[in-house]
Amino acid sequence: MTDTKFDLVVWGASGFVGKLICEYLASSYGGGSLHWAMGGRSQEKLEAVRASLGDGAQNIPIVTGDAMDAAALDGIVMSTKVIISTVGPYALYGSEMLAACARHGVDYVDLTGETQWIAKMVDAHQDAAQASGARIVNCCGYDSIPSDLGVFLVNEYAKANGNAPCTEIIMAVKAAKGGASGGTIWSLLNVIEESQRDKAVAKLLANPFAIAPKGARSGPRQPSTNVLEYNADFGIWLAPFVMAAINTRVVHRSNALMDYPMTREFRYSEAMMTGPGFGGRMGAYGLAGGLGLFAALAAIAPTRSFLKSFVLPKPGEGPSKEARETGFFKHVVLGKTESGAKHVAHVTGDRDPGYGSTAKMISEAALCLLWDVPEEDKGGGLWTPASTMGQKLIDRLEQNAGLTFTIQDAA
Repeated sequence: MTDTKFDLVVWGASGFVGKLICEYLASSYGGGSLHWAMGGRSQEKLEAVRASLGDGAQNIPIVTGDAMDAAALDGIVMSTKVIISTVGPYALYGSEMLAACARHGVDYVDLTGETQWIAKMVDAHQDAAQASGARIVNCCGYDSIPSDLGVFLVNEYAKANGNAPCTEIIMAVKAAKGGASGGTIWSLLNVIEESQRDKAVAKLLANPFAIAPKGARSGPRQPSTNVLEYNADFGIWLAPFVMAAINTRVVHRSNALMDYPMTREFRYSEAMMTGPGFGGRMGAYGLAGGLGLFAALAAIAPTRSFLKSFVLPKPGEGPSKEARETGFFKHVVLGKTESGAKHVAHVTGDRDPGYGSTAKMISEAALCLLWDVPEEDKGGGLWTPASTMGQKLIDRLEQNAGLTFTIQDAA
C-alpha cells in the first residue's frame, strides 16, 4: 500500500463520536507525520466538522461516499492504509466498508458491540481478509478494549509469575461516570429487533462462543451475564453489567484466536460492583431491576417505539464536553489459576467511557496497527484488540490516551 494518499480515514467523521475522533487526531497528531482524511456521505457536514477543528486543521482532506455504494467505498479504501469506522448500527450501515477493506488488504477498526453482525462478518470475510492481508479489528472502544486487554494483562502476569494460566477471570466495574451513548443504545435495539425476526439470531446471541472462529463455537458452561450475588473475593455485591453480553464474547474469541492461553476450560464473567452489606444488596437488586425493566420494554414493539421517540438519545447525540471530560471508569479484573493463586488488575480511563475515552481508544488502536504491528507479525483476518495488538496497545493507551493498567498479586 505504498502508493496510498492517506495513513488513515475516519469514516463517519460527521457523527458524534466521529467528530470526537477527529478532534483527538487533530489535537494530538495534527503537527506530526500522520496523513489522515475525514470521510462520510455529506460534504457539507464534513466541512462543518473540519471548520470546528480550528485553523490548523483546514487542510485535512475530505472523501465522500455512500455507505451502501461498494464502488465508492472501494475507491476510499484503496486511498488509505487504515479505516476507522464509526457508522453504527453496523448491521445496518457497516457491512460494505468492512467488506471493502477485506477485499483490498486495508486495515480496519470499529466500535461495534453487535454480536450477530460480528459473527456474520467473520463467516463472510475471514478468508478474504487472510488472503489480502487486511487486519480487521472489531470492538475497539469501551466495548471491548478495557475487558479484552485487562484479561490479557492478568493472564500474562499469571503465566510470568506463577507459570500457570488463569482458568477463571471476573471483571467488575468498580465505578463509572458518563452519558448514555445514543449509538450504542440504538445498536442494542437493532439487535433486539433482529433476534425477534430471526430465531437463529436469538440462538446465536445466547452462545458465549458465538463469535469464536469456526470449529471453536462451543466450550465449558459459562457464568450467567445476569449475575446478582454477593462475591466473596471482592467482599461486595455484584449486579449485571450491560456490556457483558458483547465483552464476554470478545474475550472468548481472543482466547481461541491466541490458541487458548487461558486454557480451553476458561470461564469468564463481568458484573457491576454495588457495594458491601445491605446497601450493596439493595443497590444490586435495584440495578438488576432497572435493566430488566428496560429489556422488557425494549422487547415489545410499541414500547420500544415510544422509547426511541421520546426517551432515549438518538444516534449522533451524546453528553456535553463537560460531562465527557469529568467522566471516568474504573475496572477490577481478578484472575484465578487452577492452583488457587489470584492476581488482580486495575484498568482505568480518564474520560467518560462511551465517548471521551472511546474516541481516544479507537484512534490509538488504528495507530497501533499502522505503526506498531508489522504485517509479518500479524497477518490478515478478523481479530480482536488483544489478539492483534496486546501489550503494544496497552503501552500506547497508557502513553497517549489516559488509560492505566496495573497488576499485582491479590491479597
